[in-house]
Amino acid sequence: MGSIGRMKVSDLASGGAPLFGERPAIELANTAYAVRGRAREGLAGVEQLAAWLRDMRARLVTPLADADLLGVGAQDLAVARALRDGIRALAAAAVRGASAPPEATAAVNAALAAVPSWRELIWGPSGTAPAAPAARVHRAARPVTAALAELADDAVTLFTGPELALLRACEGPGCRLFYVKHHARRAWCSPGCGNRARASRHYARTRLGASPPTRP
Repeated sequence: MGSIGRMKVSDLASGGAPLFGERPAIELANTAYAVRGRAREGLAGVEQLAAWLRDMRARLVTPLADADLLGVGAQDLAVARALRDGIRALAAAAVRGASAPPEATAAVNAALAAVPSWRELIWGPSGTAPAAPAARVHRAARPVTAALAELADDAVTLFTGPELALLRACEGPGCRLFYVKHHARRAWCSPGCGNRARASRHYARTRLGASPPTRP
């Protein structure tokens, strides 16, 4: 599989992976999803990766121009899938309270190590009030490689920060997605999964109520 070539970015076909406003690392993890309990691959090829990055680029610090997306190649896809699978394995281990698989942490660290980065202090001239200092992150790599490293860095922030305790696997029937539980009553990745879970429970109760009584 090579790069995409002369397609328009707006014409790129996605792999159908859902975007629910989760933090970027979880959005990447959720590109392995399910439809009616059947596993689906949201990053089936370079076009699907480019389309996913297109849909995510407004939420990434790394700037991704159309030309960068059209230059996505097979190596980018391999890195993205390995990173995605690593994040999923770490998330699954976290929600189970299990040990992290070494190959999963290695995949995240490999994406980070591929991109040298440094922070620059920004403290501009003040007007009527002192300007607040800020840090700008620079990454010395192709934009797509840098974007994947940014996703890996977001995973590190998740797994080492307070949101780890809020990480959950969706309880919807057949769902494979993860989410961060910011609301106490949330048990699903999306309202759609919640509706399916309630419908499934209702159907189970209805069947149980319709069953003929057992003989003594």
